Amino acid sequence: MHIQKYLHPRDEILQAMERIYRYRMTTTSGGNLSIREANGDVWITPARIDKGALHRDDIVCVRSNGQVEGIRKPSSELPIHQEIRRRRPTLAGVVHAHPVALVAFSLVHEVPNTRVFHQARRVCGEVGFVPYELPGSEALGRAVAATFAQGYDCVIMENHGMVTAGTTFQEAFHRFETLEFTAKTLIKARLLGGEVRFLSEDQVRLEEQRVGRPEEFTPHPPSSGENELRRRLCEFVRRAYRQRLFISTQGSFSARVSPTSFLITPSGVDRASIETSDLVLVQHGLAETGKQPSQEHAVHASVYAQHPNVGSIINAYPVNATAFSVTGVPLDTRTIPESYVVVRNVGRVPFGPQFEDGREVAQALGPKCPALIMENDGVLVTGSEILEAFDRLEVLESTAEAIINCRAVGSMRPMSDAVTRDLDVAFFGEM
Repeated sequence: MHIQKYLHPRDEILQAMERIYRYRMTTTSGGNLSIREANGDVWITPARIDKGALHRDDIVCVRSNGQVEGIRKPSSELPIHQEIRRRRPTLAGVVHAHPVALVAFSLVHEVPNTRVFHQARRVCGEVGFVPYELPGSEALGRAVAATFAQGYDCVIMENHGMVTAGTTFQEAFHRFETLEFTAKTLIKARLLGGEVRFLSEDQVRLEEQRVGRPEEFTPHPPSSGENELRRRLCEFVRRAYRQRLFISTQGSFSARVSPTSFLITPSGVDRASIETSDLVLVQHGLAETGKQPSQEHAVHASVYAQHPNVGSIINAYPVNATAFSVTGVPLDTRTIPESYVVVRNVGRVPFGPQFEDGREVAQALGPKCPALIMENDGVLVTGSEILEAFDRLEVLESTAEAIINCRAVGSMRPMSDAVTRDLDVAFFGEM
């Protein structure tokens, strides 16, 4: 989450719970969040209340002396939160919930391997596991806290759910959302049938060699055209989050402004609440002063340089298409006419080139191949403008989901060569 500097803890918790409930990462009765302030006061969600209709006055304050203030009683899981902080005093934010993918792992007594993505490894680290104890009990609090004391920041509780924590509440939320995304991807990948490929520690560290922060320049006042592009780009970034094509910590979107400049999402800003002023103008390889562009900026710059007809680029992590990126299974778009016509062919880039200057990624693209599977790093799609790129991303994800779902029904029977030739003639004038 992107937290405003002067946001009250009540509102910080309320905003997070609204997201968690909206995206079905907890139920009406499940889950609890807390924040500890520097003075030792703890703000926490209340016990036995509808999480889908939470109000700011429902949030309970437990003072540093143990006094409880508010119209509700604090969550029964308060002992877990307090014991975690007693064992690791630097952890101010705690998230406990029952998101379905992580609950699935808790049911089989496993933890997600975060080395499936370099970002997940960086954000979440390794995941701890706690044997079953009675919910709300001091024994559970001690067991969870002991696991955090070993250095874990994310913990799966046997036949229960999960807990994440961070030095800030926003860090705890980012870990929660990233870990659930990782778990969902692993489940989808196993349903897909291919062997899941995990990164080595050397591959995880490749991110450290990524082309760094560009030098800065002071741009001229933006034109009305640039301002309109900023507005549209922000609208689609927020929509990508709502559609679960992005998560708060992952996803880059850019749009060409001129032959030598483009706007791109910034690094470290929550995708759900991005504003026009957050976007970064990149021109002749230089970044707008005082802003950090997405870490994918070099790849986007190379694609724009090699493909003049590309007007917009998206790096995204939609869970179904991303399942293809962590297996060797090819994504065949010959499912329905829309998929073949909108997405065309999907290329594949091995893990590693995205951390370089982007030329190898750009070379894999073309008029008949406007989308790429980035091994263990989601997908990259292009379009002539923002809407086309976004539509292509949505269709790609829908296609991937349909292919995975059809595994439960039978073997996929793609459209024939004769059908695709007819589509090529009708929509692209190809003979």
